[in-house]
This record gives sequence, C-alpha cells and structure tokens, in this order.
Amino acid sequence: MSFSVWAPLAERARVRVDGIDHEMTAADGGWWHSDAAGTEYAFLLGDDDVPLPDPRSRRQPGGVHAPSRVYDHDAFRWTDRAWTGRQLPGAVLYELHIGTFTPGGTFDAAVDRLGHLVDLGITHVEVLPVNSFDGTAGWGYDGVLWGAVHEPYGGPDGFKRFVDACHARGLAVVLDVVYNHLGPSGAYLDRFGPYFAGRNDWGPGLNLDGEGSDEVRRYVIDNALGWLRDFHVDALRLDAVHALADRRATHLLEALAAEVDALSAALGRPLTLIAESDLNDPKLVTAREAGGYGLHAQWSDDLHHALHVALTGEKTGYYTDFAAPGALAKTLREVFFHAGTWSSFRGRAHGRPVDTETVPGHRFLAYLQNHDQIGNRATGDRLSATVPPGVLACGAAVVFCSPFTPMVFMGEEWAASTPWQFFASFPDPELAEAVRTGRRREFARHGWGEAEVPDPIDPATVERSRLDWSEPARPGHREMLDLYRRLIALRREHPALADPRLTEVDVDSAGSWLVLRRGPLRLACNFGGEPVTVPLGGQASETLLAWGSPVVGDTTADLPPGTFALVR
Repeated sequence: MSFSVWAPLAERARVRVDGIDHEMTAADGGWWHSDAAGTEYAFLLGDDDVPLPDPRSRRQPGGVHAPSRVYDHDAFRWTDRAWTGRQLPGAVLYELHIGTFTPGGTFDAAVDRLGHLVDLGITHVEVLPVNSFDGTAGWGYDGVLWGAVHEPYGGPDGFKRFVDACHARGLAVVLDVVYNHLGPSGAYLDRFGPYFAGRNDWGPGLNLDGEGSDEVRRYVIDNALGWLRDFHVDALRLDAVHALADRRATHLLEALAAEVDALSAALGRPLTLIAESDLNDPKLVTAREAGGYGLHAQWSDDLHHALHVALTGEKTGYYTDFAAPGALAKTLREVFFHAGTWSSFRGRAHGRPVDTETVPGHRFLAYLQNHDQIGNRATGDRLSATVPPGVLACGAAVVFCSPFTPMVFMGEEWAASTPWQFFASFPDPELAEAVRTGRRREFARHGWGEAEVPDPIDPATVERSRLDWSEPARPGHREMLDLYRRLIALRREHPALADPRLTEVDVDSAGSWLVLRRGPLRLACNFGGEPVTVPLGGQASETLLAWGSPVVGDTTADLPPGTFALVR
C-alpha cells in the first residue's frame, strides 16, 4: 500500500500505519511517499509526535481527530450500470438532511422513503453535506475532511447504497459540498501546508490564488470529481461560492466546470454544478465560450425573498427592498430583483441584469423554503407555522408555474408542523458553549429572548427537527401533499409550464394579486386578506387546478383571500 501526503513546508514526514511508524520520502512539489502494509493510518510531520488524519481521507470511522482508514472504492458492488443520468431542464429537486429526514437518521433509513419522492414527482434528491464533521449531529456545513462520509449516517458504503437506490428509482442525486470554509474542530489542513488564506463569516478560507495554491485548488477539484466519479453522484451544489476568494485569471469555479464537463463526457451522463451565490452575477451560469464560468445553475434567493414578503408581509432586514410594488413580478420576468440597482440592506448598488434573451430560466432554482431560510430563523419555524394554507398554496403554485427549476425542502410538500432548527454536537465543551452563546447573542440583536432561542447543542433540538411521517396522511397535511403532486404533474403535462425561456414569461400584478401567463395557461393568485377580481389577459376555457373557491369568468377571476386558479 502506498501512502502519500502533500506537506511542502515539512522537513520530515512519517506515516503511522496500524501503530507502526514509517519514514516518508520527499518528492517533487512538496509530496511525501511511503509504502507500508495496513489499514489504519495517520501522518506525523517534522519531529511532532501528534498523528494527524489524512487531508484526503476516504474514511474516518473514529471521527475527525482519529486516524484515517484505507478504503477501496472498487470494492463496492454497484447495480446502476444502466443509469444514464438526468438533465437539469425540466427537473424538480427535493432538498433533505439525512440526519432528520427519518427517525433513523441514516442513508439506509432514507432509502425506505424514496418511494414517497417518486410518487411526488421528484427527479433530483439534493442531500445536505455528508462529509465528516466533529460530533454526531449537525447540518454538515462544518466539515473538515471533505472526502470522508460521516460515519453516523452510514459511512461511504451507506452513501453508495443510497445513491444506488436513488438511481434504481429514477432519481438523480445532488450533493451539497462546502469549499468556502472549514469547520471549527478538526481543521488540520494548515499543519500540512499553505491551505488557508484569511477567514470569512464561517471559518478559515482556502488559499486559492497565493503561493502554493496550485495544490490547494487541485485538492478542491479532485474532491468534487471524486463525488461524481466514485460515488456516482449526478450533481454538486456549491455552498456560498461568493466566499471563495480567488483573483486568478481563471477562477476556481471556471476550472472546476471545465473538468466536470470533461468527466461528464467520459462517463456518458450529465453532471451538473449548482452554485449558491449572493453576487447576483449571471456570469456564474453563463457558458464559458460566452465569457462566463460555465456553471449549470444557481439558487435564486431574490425570488425566494419576493415570495416570502408576498406570503408573510415581513419587511425587515434583507426583505425590506422586496416589499416594493411589483418586486415578485420583476423577479419572475428578470430573475434578479437587484440587478445593478440599490440594495438598502447592503447600502450600495448590487447585482447585474440577466440577459433574458440568451440565459434560460432553468439555470435558476426557485423555492418557497430551504434549509437556510428555515434553519437560520431563531426558532427554525417553517412558513406553515405562520402562513395560512391558502397563501402557502399560492406560493407553491407560483414556484411550479415559474420558468425556473423548482426545489422543495423536506416536509414542505405536506406543510410539516415540525420545525427545522440549527443544531450541532461538538464534543469539546468550550466550543459547544461558544456555539450556544453565539447563537443566542445573534438573535438577541433582533429582539429574541435567550429562552426563545433553542439550544443548538441540546439533543432535543435535533429530535424536534425530525420529520413526522404520520403527518402526510392527516387532514390539512394530506390536502397540501395532493396539491404538490398535482402541481408537479401539471408541470409535466403542459410544456408551457416548464418552458425555461424567460422571454415567454408575462406577469401582471397589483396589490395582493398576481397573474402569471405561460403560453396558453394563466395562473391567478390572491396572497392578500381581501377578495379581488383580476384580469386573466385572455379567454379562459378550462380550470386545470384551483385552491379555495375562485370564480373564473371568461376574462376575469374573482379570488377570495388565499386562493388561486390555473386556467387554460
């Protein structure tokens, strides 16, 4: 067995294999190598006798501070050889967290619920990060060993079984990966070499453009390719790419997109990169031959914010600007509300317009809720906790009738009553207390009392956040689930609803009502508290789907509060 590690500043390196130390030989580029027999291993740098896990570890059965374990990808018996993948246009995504999706909180337990997703009409399952992090429970965004699958979920074989099972049911798998920072416990990369460069809001950031950054960039790209190739994942969601500090002529994202496209050609199936970005810059999803980075899609927070204001009436913080008349209509037509325009939250102009003539809408994900927008509220409350069912239904109708790629957060489809709260389980008492007090201070600035903010370290916080799978059959939840099924089915039955051409979108709105026209179809919604009569902008011949008791005439619709009608 050959062991290798990049440690360009070390004068000596050893590898401890099954308790026995072996000297390593220096090679070009700062790499060290040694041959030894065994399965448990760790590296020792210089004369330090503290063993460190492999930065490129494939398995960490003892946690992020323990030795790494040799893992053979070729030993797993895949059954998905006939899988040809799924493209993003026409897709419907479902975001889930393995630890709280089921009572068991494992990959194998999640497999038992995949039939629900197939019945709902989902095409892509987006999984929150499964890389190794310290502790047993957490969101996954504090990972420190990016190539090792979190053991409490089932480890690497468990994740492969999950992906294999998804493919057997026609579901593509999207994996959330975090390259913008490392977590606060177990981040040993800087002991090996110049991996870090500064900090961002969440932790140490990577050195992507300084001295020694070639190997750091390779570290990121190899990790991404590994998920797609070795775990058969179909797409990656790249967390907060605006926090990737890279001043090179070829940005890391562009380099990554080029290599993923090459791997896609080699594997013969679509591979997709989806960014989360706060930049409102269409360059991310513009093709490389047109001067962009060549990513395939990005989340659309502006649409979320505009919908959130329309549904809830919240107008504080970054929601303030989205209370402007016509904000929702603008985002449906133009994607970005802030497109080189003033952002009061930032105190400056923000964003750049999307070229609606050339950029298709499927490159932007639309959602009512996601893990961030729920979990980063003080109590982790879902929209269903405060918004009437009819208004929720209107919001869902807008998402699924939009020209964008829809995404559902787990449990949203049945208006789950369970919250999804922020939780962690750091074993270090000092770190756990720092997370606890930091969370409470953060929300105290927004008027929340300490007693109102759930303790993120308390195991009860995780338990509260698990889905209750008895709810979908109950009154109130059952009707919402049926609505989501019908909306997804209609999106497939009527090509105009999935048409990604932004030039084909027409929207009218005033006050609490909105009419979205998609080819021969008209969606009329009333988000407000008073009845309204809205012009349909054409002759109505048939009502395809309705919520509440709208009255559809020839050219107008009378909408009570919290109702919608989709007509043809």
